[in-house]
Amino acid sequence: MHRFFENFYDWWKNIDKFILFLISVLFFLGLFFSLVSTSLIASDKLDTNSYYFFVKHLIFIGLGALILFFLSILKEDILIKISLAFFFITLVFLLITPFVGIEVKGSKRWLDLWILPRFQPIELLKPYFIVFISILLCLNKNIFYKYLLSGIVLLPVILLLISQPDLGQTLLITMVWLTLIFVSGINIYLFFLFFIFTISISTYLIFFVSKFEYIKIRLLSFLNTSSGNNYQADRASDAISGGGFFGRGIGEGTLNSKVPEAHTDYIISVISEEFGAIIVILIMILYLVFSYNVIKKINNTISEKNKLILIGCVTLILLQTFVHVGVNIRLLPTTGMTLPFLSYGGSSIISTALVSGIILNLTKRRLSEV
Repeated sequence: MHRFFENFYDWWKNIDKFILFLISVLFFLGLFFSLVSTSLIASDKLDTNSYYFFVKHLIFIGLGALILFFLSILKEDILIKISLAFFFITLVFLLITPFVGIEVKGSKRWLDLWILPRFQPIELLKPYFIVFISILLCLNKNIFYKYLLSGIVLLPVILLLISQPDLGQTLLITMVWLTLIFVSGINIYLFFLFFIFTISISTYLIFFVSKFEYIKIRLLSFLNTSSGNNYQADRASDAISGGGFFGRGIGEGTLNSKVPEAHTDYIISVISEEFGAIIVILIMILYLVFSYNVIKKINNTISEKNKLILIGCVTLILLQTFVHVGVNIRLLPTTGMTLPFLSYGGSSIISTALVSGIILNLTKRRLSEV
């Protein structure tokens, strides 16, 4: 027990308390908005305790807090070893998903194992993917060999996501990979070659592979607003417009009753409708302040590996946030991307907790910095 308190004291002394505070605020906001946005769904659709979704969200937040604390208190070398082990474990989960996964709306993205509740493997894989790629890019090898190795790791992940199919997560993890190899010092012409190749493959998949017909429909609907296939996006847009600057008030929103899973894929629209655009702007500022403080820490980090991991983690959060908000304001076609920290959903919350724990660990004050 004495040893535990000693470790806790060292953790508290060295942790970046402002980053921890920002993470806590964002998670708390997600919990609060879950309470006010899902109580109506539970009472109307499930005919049960109106706090059903909130209690589930609270449980996942509690689990996420434990994971965050566990990862952030570890020694750096142990964190890296655990991350490598879990990368391969979650990759196996992703591998078996197309065969034994749960099919929802034509896609197999979820696993429901007897030892684990229903979860989305790619959400758990993403943080460990960042760590693994960052380690590969810091090997003392020929620079092209390192890029080749990282590409070989990326390829099976992409192919498995395509088989589900899940183009949104495919593009997200590819963009994170591109960011990491760009920051690692790749030749700019080679980088753009990778980028153009990614865009070309994505275009081919969308327009010529039948599995991605739904993406093609969404994209064409996005470009042609009069097609009549924009029901969810239109309702989300109406909700934001209806909320105005100060919102309709708590419980006065209608988006939850019109759009399925609004508390996950359209949480920003739900917040905007009930609380107004001013609250959404403040939330976006919180994300930017959080990212700025992590990036500021990167400048003081000696290890190139740690720099890449932190850049990858911040990129993941910012890209997901940008895509989620972009979909909600009709800047991007519908992708089904959750908002880190705020969206309801166990896999999303745990994934964000994993990323946050890694960030807190690598931004701790080190002996070399004291």
